[in-house]
Amino acid sequence: MSTAPVAISVGEPAGIGPDILLQWVAAHRPAAPLLAYADADLLRARAGQLGLAVTLTDAPSDRQGRLGVRHTPLAAPVRPGQLDPANAGYVLHCLGQAADDCIAGRAAALVTGPVHKGVINDAGIAFSGHTEFLAARAGVAHVVMMLATAKLRVALVTTHLPLRAVPDAITPGWLSDCIRILARDLVDKFAIPQPRILVLGLNPHAGEGGHLGREEIEVIEPVLAALRREGMQLSGPLPADTAFTPRHLAACDAVLAMYHDQGLPVLKFQGFGEAVNITLGLPYVRTSVDHGTALDLAGSGRAETGSLNAALACASDLIRRRPHV
Repeated sequence: MSTAPVAISVGEPAGIGPDILLQWVAAHRPAAPLLAYADADLLRARAGQLGLAVTLTDAPSDRQGRLGVRHTPLAAPVRPGQLDPANAGYVLHCLGQAADDCIAGRAAALVTGPVHKGVINDAGIAFSGHTEFLAARAGVAHVVMMLATAKLRVALVTTHLPLRAVPDAITPGWLSDCIRILARDLVDKFAIPQPRILVLGLNPHAGEGGHLGREEIEVIEPVLAALRREGMQLSGPLPADTAFTPRHLAACDAVLAMYHDQGLPVLKFQGFGEAVNITLGLPYVRTSVDHGTALDLAGSGRAETGSLNAALACASDLIRRRPHV
């Protein structure tokens, strides 16, 4: 495995991002050196509030109870659970620094803590989510968001869009790119030599032969037919209300959903707290927790670290599998 550290963007300072990182470090020895991108004074204060014995250092650390920190000062003081738009720029600056270090090879992977999109937008900064931000930062035209548990992988054709904008966003070129990226990373990052992908329809009953919408007939089915001719193993388009059944899931390695709330509620019900958000198509490994900022739990010591544990473990596993690292 690379000796470069795993970069961790702590995320929204008023949320549970600082808590779960400090709790995890206090209880575990990392598989690779960790380097957090955050305000060191914030982490020190939160550790004290939580009663955690965590030593902060300037250098990456792989020791239990020690955490390397790339210090970036907050713009305004933080109280757990209380959002402040003044710190929105700080959040994105830390995230950008971590991403840049991954792009440059100074970090082996990026694990992201939860951000609060609303407060960033309230600060007047256009931001639709980690996935889009990281793609733009890396200069990548197209990435795919996938959430995974031990039993299920769900990737998305569209991510953080209003529902009324989804059909227009599903073009033949965009859908084809999504499937190619998903298939390639299932091979390269997950060591699945011939991935089987189950593709959902957009409309109820996958359009019911055109009576409930024609996107399946005019866009999805032609793309799948063309990619099948290239040798890809693709099922669908299947109705979303019956695709997530044991019979269908047993015959696939990943599900491709057309929009955010079509696929992710099922996955989060199946494995909430243990799911990992993975960005496919980036020039580096990026994983994330599958939950939000949980402002009501910040500073309480009651935040669960299961998803962070899964994200760190997944990042370490994917680093090991990369042939050029």
